[in-house]
Amino acid sequence: MERGTEEGGRGAGAGTAPEADAAPRTEQQPPPTAGGRPDDDGRPADDDGRPTDDGRPADDDGRPTDGDRPAHDDRPAHDDRPTDDDPDRQTPPPRRPSRLVRRTVLALVLVLLLPLLAAEAALRVNYAGETADGTSTRGRDALWLGHAWVDGRKTDADVAALARRLRGTGVRDLYVHAGPLEHDGTLPPSAYRNAPWLVGAVHRALPGVRVQAWLGDVLATESPDGLRLERAATRAAVVASTRAVLAAGFDGVHFDLEPLHSGDRNYLGLLDDLRAVTRAHHAPLSVAAHQIDPLPGFHSVWGALTNHPKWWSQAYFGEVARRVDQIAVMSYDTMQPLPSLYGGYVAQQTSLALEVTPAGTDLLMGLPFFHENRFGHWAHAETVPAAVRGVRLGLSRTDRDRARFGVALYVDFAATEDDWAAYRDGWVRPS
Repeated sequence: MERGTEEGGRGAGAGTAPEADAAPRTEQQPPPTAGGRPDDDGRPADDDGRPTDDGRPADDDGRPTDGDRPAHDDRPAHDDRPTDDDPDRQTPPPRRPSRLVRRTVLALVLVLLLPLLAAEAALRVNYAGETADGTSTRGRDALWLGHAWVDGRKTDADVAALARRLRGTGVRDLYVHAGPLEHDGTLPPSAYRNAPWLVGAVHRALPGVRVQAWLGDVLATESPDGLRLERAATRAAVVASTRAVLAAGFDGVHFDLEPLHSGDRNYLGLLDDLRAVTRAHHAPLSVAAHQIDPLPGFHSVWGALTNHPKWWSQAYFGEVARRVDQIAVMSYDTMQPLPSLYGGYVAQQTSLALEVTPAGTDLLMGLPFFHENRFGHWAHAETVPAAVRGVRLGLSRTDRDRARFGVALYVDFAATEDDWAAYRDGWVRPS
């Protein structure tokens, strides 16, 4: 999810065997001509003892004749077939694929394409309909903030401007980038040296708003480098890092570890250990979550094809949600090419997440406050208006009265005025 987190740092945001030798063949030697004997090179000689050029008997002038070829030579008397050096030789046209091959290729294309088209059509239908009254902010929204807020580059004036921006919205939590974690799970205090100042300034300017330490790292799940959750020492170091940021004054901790594969039991064990720490500090434990399989088992198929599973199963999402106080779905980078398809996808993700998130856990859906064009994300398609409408549609259809629900805005340093206006007009005060 982290894309440089404003000023850099690791971000946390699938011949054949040779033929046997043929049996040797015996060469049939042409018989000597009458009155002649085989010459030293095996070619018959003419009556004068002179060998002919091609082994054929010669006439009285010593020239070979066509009619007296050896008996084993079954070539026609006059072979008019073109030779390799014949300038008039024509290359035969390439053979066209057989009808069976063409039909097989077409069938494979349809097998792959038709389900995709059907799924996209379903997303478009999912974007239709009316949103229910009351599907708006519950005052539990969140905003991801870049690293500049804790490394000394931000001032009181920046906090005042942020407060003006957030007053009257539903933002209650700020996820401030305080990492990244080292690959061994440790975190140097210098990474968040201005945290006490920030937490105090926000509390004064925005009473009731919580400042959480956003900790993340790249996992070594798809490459040799990264944090390894299978190592007990690494998990213990992550827990120790959590204690340190809470002691520095943060109100809670928000984890974003990627790419995290569905079913990872080491992650669940880490969450259990972290929950014990945060509860002892009366602090929320929050996580950023991968998207849920749009089709059952889709993460397994995608992972086999790309080595990047990307999605979680719905059951695994539920296991994670039961271990935390807050879970924010990274509902962007969806590969959808149109706003209507993206909005339908967000509506689907909202419903899938609502179905398995406990009532006591805050569920937040991510809004794309950034603008990039690359594989997996098209800025013209993944827009805040489309995402907000999708969130409201999913909430309307699945659990319109849910209280512990909100949206999470990613990310402050890439947001535009249009993004903020779409959030306010579509979610804070929808018409």
